[in-house]
Amino acid sequence: MIVGAGIIGTLHAVEARRRGWEVVHLERDLEPRSATVRNFGLVWVSGRAPGPELDLALRARVLWEAVAAEAPGVGFRPDGSITVAQHPAEIRVMEGVVARADAARRGFRLLDPDEVRWVNPAIRGEQRGGLHCTSDAVVEPGRTLPALRAWLERGGGYRFLGGRTVVTVDTGEVRDHHGERHRADLVLLCPGAEIEGPMAELLRSAPLRRVRLQMMQTAPLDERLTTSIADGDSLRYYPAFAVPALAALAPQPPIAAAHHMQLLVAQRAGGELTIGDTHEYDEPFEFAQREEPYAHLAHRLASILGRPLPPVVRRWSGVYSQALDGAVCHRDEVLPGVVVVTGPGGRGMTLAPAIAEQTFAGLAAAAPTTLPEDPP
Repeated sequence: MIVGAGIIGTLHAVEARRRGWEVVHLERDLEPRSATVRNFGLVWVSGRAPGPELDLALRARVLWEAVAAEAPGVGFRPDGSITVAQHPAEIRVMEGVVARADAARRGFRLLDPDEVRWVNPAIRGEQRGGLHCTSDAVVEPGRTLPALRAWLERGGGYRFLGGRTVVTVDTGEVRDHHGERHRADLVLLCPGAEIEGPMAELLRSAPLRRVRLQMMQTAPLDERLTTSIADGDSLRYYPAFAVPALAALAPQPPIAAAHHMQLLVAQRAGGELTIGDTHEYDEPFEFAQREEPYAHLAHRLASILGRPLPPVVRRWSGVYSQALDGAVCHRDEVLPGVVVVTGPGGRGMTLAPAIAEQTFAGLAAAAPTTLPEDPP
C-alpha cells in the first residue's frame, strides 16, 4: 500500500512492482497537483553534494534512463546543462569545481565563451564562459506521473485510486474518507509537503520543514535549447559548488538575496521555457505571488540568451518538504510495517528512483525472510 502519488510515491510503486509486490496506490487528488508537477523536471546531478548524495544521484540517473526505456512518455532527454558565468569571480568558482576529484564523474567541463555558444547556440547574450555538465537530464513533469502509472497498469499487479484522503493509518491497514479499509503487508507513506491528518501525528517530531517557491512558463521559444541553463547564482545554492573561491562572489542583487533566488531554465518538449525559482523558508508562507522575482528572473534569462523572451503564459507557486538533519530524505518506520518517506527537498525529481531502491533494499535487509526477493 502506497499513500501519495507524487514522484516519490510513484517511483516506490515502480520499484515495488520490479521486486514482485502487488501495489495499491492511494492519492488524495484525482490527479497529483503538488510539487512533482510544479518543478523543472530536471534530473540535476551537477549540484549534488560530494559523497553519498552524488552516488545516489548518479544511480538515479541510470535508473531514470532505464525507466524511460520502458515508459517513454516520461520524456527523458539527456541534454546536460550549462551554468553560465557572467562575472570573472564565477569563472574562478567553476575552475575550482572542475579541479575536484569528482568532476569527471559528474561530466563537468569548463567552457570558454565560444565553446558555450557551440554547445548551446541559443546562448548569444552576456557570458564569460560556463560549466557544462553532461550528466544532467530532463523529464516532462506534467507527463511523467501519468506515463508511469499507465506503464504500471499495463504490467498488472498495480491499482491506482485517486480522490482518496487517508483518515487512519495502522499496521497492515489504511482507511480512506469513503470508509474503505485497505489492507496490506507493507504501508509506505509518501505525503510530500501535505503533512496533515494522520500524517501530522506520525511526523510530529520529524526533522522536516516546508519550502515555498515561485516559477513560471513561457509560450514556446522558436528555437531549441540544447541544454538546460543555470546562472551564476546557482553556484551559491548547490553544495557541489562549495569551493574556496565561492566566498569571493559579489553580493546578490537585493531582490535575489531577499527571495533566495537562482535562475534555472528547462525547455519543455513543446518548446516552452520553465523558469525559476525562489525559496521561502518561514511559515506562514505568503499567499500571493510576488511580481518582482519574476521580473528579475526574466531579465537574467534575457541577458543570457541575448534576446526577448516569449510571453509568460503561466505562473505558479509550490511547496516541498525538506529534511533538516543532513539526510537526503526522511525515512522512518513510524509504526510496525508502516514506513514514511518524505523530505527530499528540491531533489525529489532527481533522486526518486534511487530513493525508492534504497527503501526496498533496506526493508529486505531488515526482514529478508518475509519480503519479496530482490530482482536479479
